[in-house]
Amino acid sequence: MGAVPASALPSASAPGLPLVGITVLDLTRALAGPYATALLADLGATITKVESIKGGDSTRGWPPFEGDHSLYYDSTNRGKSSIAIDFYSAEGQALLKRMALDADVVIENFRPGVMADLGLDPAALLAEKPGLVVASVSGFGSTGPLSQTAGLDQVAQGMSGLMSVTGADADNLYRVGVPVIDIISGIFTAVGILASLVDRERTGTGHTVSTSLLEAALAISVFQGQRYLSTGVVPEPQGNDHPVLAPYGVFATADIPVIIAVGNEKQWRDLCALVGDAALADHPDLATGKLRTEHRGELKERLEALLVARTGLEWVEAFRAARIPTGPIYTYAQVFEDAQVKHLDMVQHVTRADGSDLPLLRGPVSIDGAALRIRKAPPALGEDTESVLAGLGLTPDQIAGLIDAGIVSALKS
Repeated sequence: MGAVPASALPSASAPGLPLVGITVLDLTRALAGPYATALLADLGATITKVESIKGGDSTRGWPPFEGDHSLYYDSTNRGKSSIAIDFYSAEGQALLKRMALDADVVIENFRPGVMADLGLDPAALLAEKPGLVVASVSGFGSTGPLSQTAGLDQVAQGMSGLMSVTGADADNLYRVGVPVIDIISGIFTAVGILASLVDRERTGTGHTVSTSLLEAALAISVFQGQRYLSTGVVPEPQGNDHPVLAPYGVFATADIPVIIAVGNEKQWRDLCALVGDAALADHPDLATGKLRTEHRGELKERLEALLVARTGLEWVEAFRAARIPTGPIYTYAQVFEDAQVKHLDMVQHVTRADGSDLPLLRGPVSIDGAALRIRKAPPALGEDTESVLAGLGLTPDQIAGLIDAGIVSALKS
């Protein structure tokens, strides 16, 4: 894909995308909210990212950096426009309310109560515009004893039980290597917004949508949480082994470790035949999935004694040919050289406002067989202030007056 000019309109060149014509006022910062709005932008929505004139989204100051550009910020703000406003001036709040009532969706991740302080109480907004969708992401929920407490991804990983099942053993617990709860919270928020927009088509009425990092983290506990609820058994970390299936995990070969994931009896028998011990499939200690899990340690030793006969990539090729799920453990350098990743065109190039090139991961969805395209580079702070205000009907003189008064700021060309 060729580079996309940073000045391209977010809704431009997006015919056929399902959210074309939907406008979103994005008051979020950090990761959960911006991840949600990046997904909506991928699907064609016009996203106006509202940032404080005092530095903007906090992630603009977070590493890693490429020159002056925060790559943390860049990773979740594709496809958006940026306007910088003084949130706490009367004029700034009047602009915020005008923009909110002009939008289809308002999304925020302030501490509960801050929206009302900004003159954007969700109930009041819905009273003025019944078709509006107002979405909120918080740390621990909008009510309850921790509702006013700051929450971040790793805190939610710890409190939700996720960290208790992630690691080598009970004495070596780890966070997931990316902020997975922020990401999942963003996805859940986007799902709630989309469901509300569908219902609005039927009823004409909008909704308030909310989730929290803690709720999202608990929701993805799936069978681990259910195990405790139904049996009282507290799950423990299994390292790189699957907690309930075997053989399913990381195995040593002649050179590199590989992941082998056996999910049914046919795959189990085919695996035993391929590694050169077909009789292993009927061993009394390994004849059922339950037994294989109970004897996972012995099973791993027996398999690895056979797997050292060939290289990891040779085994991967053989297992894939037999339709046994398998793969190597890549570094990110290897990920982006993989033939399948290249085929999926996951990396696209856009041009920032300063003319620099940015290779960026696209959204992971295809519509009608076509992968989504990145239609605008992550915006510089206030890059689109003037065009956004012009879209609200303000005259050039009015816009210049707001800039001169310090109510808004605009990127200097």
